[in-house]
Amino acid sequence: MIRVILPQHLRTLAQVGSEVELEINGLATQRSVLDALETRYPMLRGTIRDHVTVERRAFLRFFACEEDLSNESPDAPLSDEVASGKEPFIVIGAIAGG
Repeated sequence: MIRVILPQHLRTLAQVGSEVELEINGLATQRSVLDALETRYPMLRGTIRDHVTVERRAFLRFFACEEDLSNESPDAPLSDEVASGKEPFIVIGAIAGG
């Protein structure tokens, strides 16, 4: 079971609490986690990844085990801690200013 923590605006859209649990079949990767998240919560399609390119949206970041995974390959295996549910996969809204 994978634990996913979402930012407030996505929690509101999906009508969920701060954390959701997802069952992943096969290898746990960013792609498989986000595929499962969008399958279970279809209203999130296009909010985390672009509809066409399926790339991460610019103002969202992915973290796990205190590491920024945002620029890692979406098919790279997630750590055992994340795959086992010990540590969450975190989606964070990036902050920009000017």
